[in-house]
Amino acid sequence: MLSLLIPTYNYNVVPLVSELIQQANTLQIEYEILIQDDASTATAIATQNNKLSDFSFVQYIQLPKNVGRGANRNLLIERAQYPWVLLLDCDMLPVDGFFLRNYIALIQQNKESVVYGGICYHHEAPQPDAQLRWKFGMQREAIPQAIREKKPYQHTLTSNLLAQKTILEATPFHPNIQKYGYEDLVFVLELEKKGIAINHIHNPLFHENLESGAVFLNKTEEALDNLKQLIETKIVSPKATRMSRWSRKLDFFPANTLIVLLFNVFRKTLVRHLTASEPKLFLFDFYKLGYYMHLIHKKK
Repeated sequence: MLSLLIPTYNYNVVPLVSELIQQANTLQIEYEILIQDDASTATAIATQNNKLSDFSFVQYIQLPKNVGRGANRNLLIERAQYPWVLLLDCDMLPVDGFFLRNYIALIQQNKESVVYGGICYHHEAPQPDAQLRWKFGMQREAIPQAIREKKPYQHTLTSNLLAQKTILEATPFHPNIQKYGYEDLVFVLELEKKGIAINHIHNPLFHENLESGAVFLNKTEEALDNLKQLIETKIVSPKATRMSRWSRKLDFFPANTLIVLLFNVFRKTLVRHLTASEPKLFLFDFYKLGYYMHLIHKKK
């Protein structure tokens, strides 16, 4: 009936998988859980995850070399034996005991082909150095179903996505995207291009992995590097993201010169603020815009 696919890298998936096993066994459904490690460097974590193969219907696969997030998902989809697939990020955890039951009900109706359940965050504030990731998640990712439904493609992530295997095989993650960032966007845009509808429901998972502000900024820069490359290679349009749209609108003299100048002058100050205990998201937005325009106009 259902293949649960979890790509992972340097993250302990034991809590997530243990909860999924308990819920699936309660439902008495045919299922499998495939965990694929993208050549983790944290040996101790990989050893813990490997023990999950002792459970029935669980496979833990370690890739010999890092292939990237999209390719990892494609390999998992190829391995899946059931007609329905649930894509999950490794750092998620069900909000309640009805998570799988809600998806199984939809599968039994056999009406939907792609379903996004949403994401949420704990309301308790985390440690000061994780405030940026938490605030970003609360305000930009934890979007209610009613709002997501208005722009279904714009508000879809692959961290909690149910789909028919045939659709995922026909619409794979882009094989040339190996760096971190925007592989979800390219995948969702391809669904939209093919006219494949995404149904939004309220069946969220908690995002458990709150990185420090410094790590989140580094990953943001890596993602923007990737976005620039995706646009230059015409994999995505400059209109595909809010960041690239704004940079395009402001890419005229003297606005572009001023933004890049301000970013370069105040970059260290912005980093100190964004990695402190009370970061402001509007400054994070400026940091992203400044960094992206800095990339565009950087001398080669």
